[in-house]
Amino acid sequence: MSKSVINSDKAPAAIGTYSQAIKAGNTVYVSGQIPLDPQTMELVEGFEAQTVQVFENLKAVAEAAGGSFKDIVKLNIFLTDLSHFAKVNEVMGRYFEQPYPARAAIGVAALPRGAAVEMDAILVLD
Repeated sequence: MSKSVINSDKAPAAIGTYSQAIKAGNTVYVSGQIPLDPQTMELVEGFEAQTVQVFENLKAVAEAAGGSFKDIVKLNIFLTDLSHFAKVNEVMGRYFEQPYPARAAIGVAALPRGAAVEMDAILVLD
């Protein structure tokens, strides 16, 4: 099985020892995305804006891999405050259509750079 690194300059550059995504066969594993603006590498302000930025970052990496949100089969959402889950659902509805991906929402004590939300994804490309 062939493996390749996926990179997009429309998503934040990796800030550690990881790749934005790895494509293995027809499966793409997208690293966790936090709400960094890819141009400034600064966190955007406000929970809804952070959620939108995370989806935009995921979208950029998915597109760099040759896919789209329709190809996401699994989405993990990490929140520092689970009371924000309804807002995540609302914003997610702007990006996804049925059939929706499998999903987990996990409450965590903290995220990198003080982010309120982080997401990672698995895509399967046809």
